[in-house]
Amino acid sequence: MEAAGDIVFRLDAGGRIKAASKRTGALFSFAPGSALAALVCEADQAGLAAALADAAGAPVRLELRLKAPHKELWFELRLCRLQQGGASGAMLLLAVGRDISAQRETEERLRHMATHDSLTELPNRLLLSDRIRMVIAHARRSGQHFAVASIGLDSFKKVNDGLGHPVGDAVLRIAAARLRKTLRDSDTLARIGGDEFVAVLPGTCTEAQIKLVTGRLLAALQAPFEVDKHTIYIGASIGLALFPEHAEDEVQLVALADAAMSRAKETGKARCLVYSPRTSGPPEHDISLEAAMFQAVREGEFLLYYQPIVDAATRRIQGFETLMRWKHPTLGMVPPVRFIPIAETNGLINLLGAWALKAACVQLKHFEEAAKRPLYISVNISPRQFRNDKFLEVLDHALAFSGMSGSQLVLEITEGTLMIDPVHAESILVKMAERQARIAIDDFGTGYSSLAYLKRFPISVLKIDRAFIKDLPDAPKDGAICNAVLDLAKHLDLSVVAEGVETEAQLDYLDRRGCQYIQGYLTGKPMPAHAAMAALKEDLYASLMPIETQAGPR
Repeated sequence: MEAAGDIVFRLDAGGRIKAASKRTGALFSFAPGSALAALVCEADQAGLAAALADAAGAPVRLELRLKAPHKELWFELRLCRLQQGGASGAMLLLAVGRDISAQRETEERLRHMATHDSLTELPNRLLLSDRIRMVIAHARRSGQHFAVASIGLDSFKKVNDGLGHPVGDAVLRIAAARLRKTLRDSDTLARIGGDEFVAVLPGTCTEAQIKLVTGRLLAALQAPFEVDKHTIYIGASIGLALFPEHAEDEVQLVALADAAMSRAKETGKARCLVYSPRTSGPPEHDISLEAAMFQAVREGEFLLYYQPIVDAATRRIQGFETLMRWKHPTLGMVPPVRFIPIAETNGLINLLGAWALKAACVQLKHFEEAAKRPLYISVNISPRQFRNDKFLEVLDHALAFSGMSGSQLVLEITEGTLMIDPVHAESILVKMAERQARIAIDDFGTGYSSLAYLKRFPISVLKIDRAFIKDLPDAPKDGAICNAVLDLAKHLDLSVVAEGVETEAQLDYLDRRGCQYIQGYLTGKPMPAHAAMAALKEDLYASLMPIETQAGPR
């Protein structure tokens, strides 16, 4: 015992100290016969009691804090049965402890670094998400509401650019301290990057409570900042999102609060706005919206709409273009122009595109059952999908799973996609044509318009962009372009679909000039699958002419 570097106790079965090494006595103050529990921090005493009971049967290891005269020390304590002591045969225990205080301090420091902002020592985005989830769980149990506030400094960039980053860092530290002092102990304040802070405000939901809290926050940041002999005026804008009125998960609450804060900056700064879809709009392309997209995939929020492609002469539906939509639980329909560029950037478009292609091919079978005749389905292929090495495998899987013929599938590709790498494009297009899939050039006339690829690539369909249709028949130049495309397609044996047809006059003009197919609001807006099937069953656009047996463009 005396030679051991660790602390050593000899205990009776009840945990009273019978003997101890000199090192143990040098570290801790105790009297012979006193309980070891008297040296243990209150929070760890229950663990010690359980360990003492278990040590009678087998050795036990636990970590606990022991009270030294001026500090607490972490020890790894090992307990085991020593012997049957004396004539009474009373059981004795041996307790050997190794000081792990430095190790625990290092672990705690690393844990703090992983969950806190190094500049302000506030929670970072990771810890913020965890705190919001905890508040959500409590709110659901108790039926309470709460608010998430996004706080952005109004003129911080000018400080950084004009006075330098050291002054900017000092301003951020002061701002963090002021906000923390303004909030309650039950609130959470985090810095999630740059000059943006987020506060989680449990129990804050009424208009009066919101005005009181945000008024104090704005006032705290409107006061001047004294930094390095500079007097700086900053101010702030605040956006709020409420649980559960606006969203019910941490990602969307932060995203919507940030959208409201951005709107507050755009409409005058130094003010607070509560989120509203009418005034704030969907969140910008940031990490919150990106995370919401991944969650939307898991939750099945993406869906497909179908816009009829109609025979210009008979008014009968020949097929549908498949269009992706995002039905967000709080924002409603998020337009593709907001989420497609993000999906294209982060690679999510490959997953969404594969799902859309497979689902569209399966849906075509249901459409044909409703129409009692052959149809075709048209699917847009994004540039990143087209360049993906697995694209042909995705195409093969969609055709095999649905059981449809490749000739019933039209793949729409833009001119720009083809011209990024013409050699690669030609190779992929040839393989797609081998599968009988037809290639349509989408938005024809608005990109490169290189006529050479019409001869080089196995293209079947040209889609005239709506920009050349919308002013017909009263725009001679647009008419000349349409006539040229139709004449070119006729001589190259290509089908033509005119997009954006909205009036009878446009349809009549195109029909007289030999345009086979039209697409637009005149003959059908994009619609969910059930509405498209209803249109087919009623045959809303059918004429008295015989039904054609060939499906769609050649």
